[in-house]
Amino acid sequence: MRSVATDKAPPAAGPYSQAVECDGIVYVSGQIPVDPSTGKMPEGAAAQARQALENLRNVVEASGSSMGDVLKVTVFLKDIGTFAEVNAVYAEFFSQPCPARSCVGCADLPKGSLVEIDAVARIKKRGTHRWATVLGLTSFPTTASLTKRL
Repeated sequence: MRSVATDKAPPAAGPYSQAVECDGIVYVSGQIPVDPSTGKMPEGAAAQARQALENLRNVVEASGSSMGDVLKVTVFLKDIGTFAEVNAVYAEFFSQPCPARSCVGCADLPKGSLVEIDAVARIKKRGTHRWATVLGLTSFPTTASLTKRL
């Protein structure tokens, strides 16, 4: 397991990581809509959704993954009545096939935010097997080539 961190998203505010990667799967902690350069949150659910999704994208990309490889998202809303406006912004960040998603209404969210979003993504290595990359190989390894390397 490895920790993932970037200064392009707010730092973890407690004893947790912005994300962790294990066996090619990235688990991104809930991202609230704090602008990492100013420390401030925008006003309104749509603007907050956009900032939270930008933060999410930055953490996902710091892991070596992409928004196109996000498998599952959970959206937490302080007011479920803002679902339509948040959903419109959300649609700008994902294309078909969209990831699986849950949306949960909450009584309160960290720092008084209106939106928090977490995700699970895969790290897809194009052209090589993930373990080949870890071992420094340039193509999919055969048993013979692995035996020689070890």
